[in-house]
Amino acid sequence: MRNDSSFIELRARQRALALLDAGSARELLDPFAGVMSPWLPQQGIVPQADDGMVVMKGSRHGKPTVVVAIEGTFQGGSMGEVSGAKMAAALELAAEDNRNGIPTQAILCLETGGVRLQEANLGLAAIADIHAAIVDLRRYTPVIGIVAGTVGCFGGMSIAAALCSYLIVTREARLGLNGPQVIEQEAGIAEYDSRDRPFIWSMTGGEIRYQSGLVDALVGDGVNAVQTAVDAAIAQGVPAQHRSENYAFYLDRLTRFDTQQQASTAVIHQVFAPEVKK
Repeated sequence: MRNDSSFIELRARQRALALLDAGSARELLDPFAGVMSPWLPQQGIVPQADDGMVVMKGSRHGKPTVVVAIEGTFQGGSMGEVSGAKMAAALELAAEDNRNGIPTQAILCLETGGVRLQEANLGLAAIADIHAAIVDLRRYTPVIGIVAGTVGCFGGMSIAAALCSYLIVTREARLGLNGPQVIEQEAGIAEYDSRDRPFIWSMTGGEIRYQSGLVDALVGDGVNAVQTAVDAAIAQGVPAQHRSENYAFYLDRLTRFDTQQQASTAVIHQVFAPEVKK
């Protein structure tokens, strides 16, 4: 794989391999293990042998590393019981490694629309386990999140992204609690037109999220650019204060927002001005 090739165009398994030292990767519960959702066939949906979740253990620059990558092309990267359990368990085992003196790093490739509606509460419970596992692991080592595209990161998994020690995005990425179609359905097209792509990216795209201080690095769509950003994040070590712990700052900014006006890029800049990156 060339380092200047597109990271966005890679499938989950290829992304994981790109982030680990050559020859070091070993996939856990790979498709041949046959661990897949028992619920999708009951609803007439063809399951996938890895349930859309790739977990690889290996090394990055010789240091033990686990990469968890969501396959956005399967059910929109949605999280079900099995896929969520795979991610949560990988993070929990990484935390256990650190407690046992094995400094294992974690990198998450997040391409997901959130919970899998067909699995409802089972998926939500798995996402809650993922949140808890990230908070546990990030005490020992930076948990690096990557949102590249094309699915974006929404729903409960956007909270997982926010809990990461550092978050890396491309301009093509999108990050938000609710997806455009959900907002349009609940608030109306006048509030949020999900077909207006420039508007959508101006609100939830990687560039505005970076300028708002909600992510830590904005990179080009290249394998080398993503690898470099990951290494820079790891080199910073565990943050003195994680973004999710700085709730007083964000609550203060949100109280200043006038919900009677239509949100825009200019308004977002105004609300988060003190944190805008130059």
